[in-house]
Amino acid sequence: MGPLSGIKMIEIVGIGPCPFAAMMLSDLGAEILRVDRAGAKAFAYADPKMDFLARGRKSIEVDLKSESGRELLLELVERSDVLLEGFRPGVMERLGVGPEPCLERNPGLVYGRMTGWGQAGPMAKTPGHDINYIALAGVLGAVGRAGAPPTPPLNLVGDFGGGGMLLAYGVLAALLERGRSGLGQVVDAAMVDGAALLMAPLYGAEAVGGWGPRGTNLLDSGAPFYDAYETADGEWVSIGSLEPQFFAELLKKLNLDAGDRPHQMDPSGWPALRDELTATFRSKTRAEWEAILGDAEVCFAPVLSMREAIDHPHNRERRTFVEVDELAQPAPAPRFSRTPPDLPESAVAPGEGGVEALESWGFDAEAIAGFRESGALG
Repeated sequence: MGPLSGIKMIEIVGIGPCPFAAMMLSDLGAEILRVDRAGAKAFAYADPKMDFLARGRKSIEVDLKSESGRELLLELVERSDVLLEGFRPGVMERLGVGPEPCLERNPGLVYGRMTGWGQAGPMAKTPGHDINYIALAGVLGAVGRAGAPPTPPLNLVGDFGGGGMLLAYGVLAALLERGRSGLGQVVDAAMVDGAALLMAPLYGAEAVGGWGPRGTNLLDSGAPFYDAYETADGEWVSIGSLEPQFFAELLKKLNLDAGDRPHQMDPSGWPALRDELTATFRSKTRAEWEAILGDAEVCFAPVLSMREAIDHPHNRERRTFVEVDELAQPAPAPRFSRTPPDLPESAVAPGEGGVEALESWGFDAEAIAGFRESGALG
């Protein structure tokens, strides 16, 4: 079930953003076949079920360096709607399965490519990771506190938000267009592009002089009413009282004098306000602040660990996290009123479920045996 039910995709296995895109698309019902390297091992996990990015897909091991392996992939391409790959530019071409031969075999194929720097440009073929891509996009330099080094925002902005999610978005747009033209195309998703795109509002603010150095602005810990504060028990809470009515209610709930102080948006008053908020929040435990501010009109939430987030009553009621083979993990998102997706299946080891998958893609026993004998199929 799910809105992408009936769509077939091939995922050339890599790490990071491409598996994240495949996970999102699989979560929504696409049938995705993972193509692992022959003899591959599950990435970083003794038990493949722990690799949540790989959930919901069966796997085959293919030797793409062999002629028979390339032929197997091209025969899969003939039966597929989408191919996803996340290698450096030129790798798929050198293997003989780049966009040209694939689109020749299936003109309706959407060929999704995920890289850090993009398919072209002076840095296109240089190595990198999330931190490098978001650095070049202007993201990393904007994240962190004043006077402190830039703070890597995990690998959420490059790998996942500006990478895998951008690839999934591009693939779905290309599938929609194919419904009109009948033709596939290449989707060039680059993490540096996606990270820059996520910064569009801030680039707009900077262009008109409304955004200053790191850690001095409204949303980057500069404003004391949009920040996290330590509590008496060493835990943390977050407040986001940007609007004047929320800020006024915050001062009221904290028993702070709202009288003769600079306007909320006047940075000259921010240091003193930060000192007040720091001392006040340290006077009670996180649980006590939850009781005081949890239902108040102040924009408040406790800062939870990942384990605490799974167990929070709001997340439990919404089923933001689900259990798959007794492992709690984020649920498929977003939600659909008419075609809700099924619960995803756990990830499998490389090659597991491959024969079953090939049969469902229209290969008979004789063809599968032939691929095994030729060495194409592990």
